[in-house]
Amino acid sequence: MRDISRRGLLGMGVGAAAAIGAASCSAPPGSDQAQDPAAKASEQAKAKLIGDGSTADAGQQPNQPPKPEPLEWGQKPPQFVIFSWDGAGEVGNGLFPRFRKIARDHGARMTFFLSGIYLLPESKKRLYEPPNNPVGASDIGYLTDDHIKSTLRNLREAWFEGHEVGTHFNGHFCQGSGSVGHWTPSDWRSEIEQAISFVTEWRTNSGFTDVEPLPFDYRKELVGGRTPCLLGQDNMLPVARKLGWRYDASSPGGLQMWPKKRQGVWDLPLQQMPFPGHSFEVLSMDYNILANQSKNTTRGRSSNYSYWRKQATESYIQGFQRAYETNRAPFFVGNHFEQWNGGIYMDAVEEAIKHMADERHKDVRLVSFRQFVDWLDVQDPKILAELRRLNVGEKWKASA
Repeated sequence: MRDISRRGLLGMGVGAAAAIGAASCSAPPGSDQAQDPAAKASEQAKAKLIGDGSTADAGQQPNQPPKPEPLEWGQKPPQFVIFSWDGAGEVGNGLFPRFRKIARDHGARMTFFLSGIYLLPESKKRLYEPPNNPVGASDIGYLTDDHIKSTLRNLREAWFEGHEVGTHFNGHFCQGSGSVGHWTPSDWRSEIEQAISFVTEWRTNSGFTDVEPLPFDYRKELVGGRTPCLLGQDNMLPVARKLGWRYDASSPGGLQMWPKKRQGVWDLPLQQMPFPGHSFEVLSMDYNILANQSKNTTRGRSSNYSYWRKQATESYIQGFQRAYETNRAPFFVGNHFEQWNGGIYMDAVEEAIKHMADERHKDVRLVSFRQFVDWLDVQDPKILAELRRLNVGEKWKASA
């Protein structure tokens, strides 16, 4: 495992956690459009089943932002903030629906990086053949049948609410000879195809008949992901490009600067952000804050929770404010549905979202990765190049 004492770079899934013991450009804040029963029934009636009925084509995704428009020269860019969730499994702690509600309350859209095996029953784990690892192996385990059903229901609702479903791949192997860091492009191709199959064939694999299909064609929906522990991007990107993916969020240790493409794919890294009380910065992910607070345990001393919660909250807020007040670089935040150190990081994310969505902050867009690259793709490359010249904390000027 990499050193996590300072600026740790590990990203972990739900199962891994258990193992360690605004004005938006989308629907207005408080919008209940996605919850309207008549609208939902209409969408469901239009859905055309795909394959075994695990997924369906429900048409154009609702609750999307207006068509993006290119910036004019001298026009100040919006402040984009993208919250993403690795694993995206609902394991009975209510965190998936909690953050769906928070998103509705603040007009936010997010990206859920689904681990494919979270839709595969453990009884069928031998269907998973992870590269360079034993058949059925997984470093994040498998969900119970009830938790698979809960995950499916939350994914379905999340899509209707306008969120994106990406991938966190499958078994989350970060150490040893089987680590994703050692995988070849052919290994990644196998892993991706298996992840897609677990999403598109969950009904066959589970036999569940009491859960409605996911309302999208996953092969078309899937345009990006984040690798386990932020490892293996170099050999994964050629496969992503061939599959037509538009972005990858696996780079470790990025800076708060405007992004560029790598191997033809938008490279959208987790970023170094201020860490109150320290001279160094921390990666914009809950686990990396934890690694610098309670080190190798997810259950540190409870007497520290109040301070750590405030420190984590301020870290997110300072990262946002630095970009908002200077170069307007997009701010990328990665999370897990976890209850580490008494759930303080979930509270910190919630408070940070409330701060960012406050009406005092003009032209803030809380969007998914997919929605952000939709915006990037219509921009004048020369204007984006000018924005990329702005360093961290360098103030945007109209002459840029």
